[in-house]
Amino acid sequence: MFQNIIEILILSIVQGVSEFLPISSSAHLIVIESLYEFKNSSLLIDVSLHLGSLTAIAFFFRKDLLDLKNNRHLLTLILIGSLPVIIVGFILYQTEAINYLRDIKVIAWTTLIFGVLLFIADKSNFDKKLSSNLNLKTILFIGLFQILSLIPGVSRSGIAITAARFLKFKRIDAAKISFFLSIPILGAVSVFGFMNIVFSKDSNFTITNLIAIIFSFIFSFFTIKYFLKYINQFSLNIFVYYRIILGLILLMLAYL
Repeated sequence: MFQNIIEILILSIVQGVSEFLPISSSAHLIVIESLYEFKNSSLLIDVSLHLGSLTAIAFFFRKDLLDLKNNRHLLTLILIGSLPVIIVGFILYQTEAINYLRDIKVIAWTTLIFGVLLFIADKSNFDKKLSSNLNLKTILFIGLFQILSLIPGVSRSGIAITAARFLKFKRIDAAKISFFLSIPILGAVSVFGFMNIVFSKDSNFTITNLIAIIFSFIFSFFTIKYFLKYINQFSLNIFVYYRIILGLILLMLAYL
């Protein structure tokens, strides 16, 4: 039981932290699971981890989500912006084409290349705000960019922030756009995962799944909170450097 909790703790940290930072949660989960044979790695655990992150982001922005009177337009745009990656992701999953992308070489190159792209997008100071400058054209641009996040190593958060920065949104507003877009996407992943579990008759929800949800919630919530505080004062360079170092290490492991 103790080993199970340790494994869930590790997976929850990876999911909760890397889901919202521009470093790619899928890449980290694939790399860690390839290095260690986790006994608790399963579809139900994966759904539990995503559900924890979904609950955390919804709870953090609960005031915005519940204030439909003032935020109806924003929430509509967020739903529209989420559709491209949800639709393409569903197609890739159904055709099993997504499996061809889960390769260490792919992860290494995307981690490196999109880290550099994030640096380029973040190097200037911009002044557009989510509250006044987000419209159908900009959200579709960001939403289409998010399709690239289906490739492990790109990072959904990272590519959304990169696209928003290219559109001249302030750094903290770019992060908020990314966070808002994660809500319907995490919701779709959770629902789709639960449907697969039900149809496969593997619906044995245990205390381990509950622990996964709780741990994922905790790490996701504090990541969101302190990431927003951090980028309100600093650039995204630390994440760029991390991605470049990680990408180079993965390239050496893949080709040497």
